[in-house]
Amino acid sequence: MPQINLIKLRSTASEQVIFTRKNKKKVERKLELTKFDKTTRKREIFKEVKK
Repeated sequence: MPQINLIKLRSTASEQVIFTRKNKKKVERKLELTKFDKTTRKREIFKEVKK
């Protein structure tokens, strides 16, 4: 994955971080994804943060 397309997602419940890609031409807003958080062992909201 090229580093230019990577975005950082941080869990709202813990300090877990996930890296993913985003099409910046089509999506102008910040991403919020519901993913499984390993530390809390639940589905949590991950929000886009600055690198």
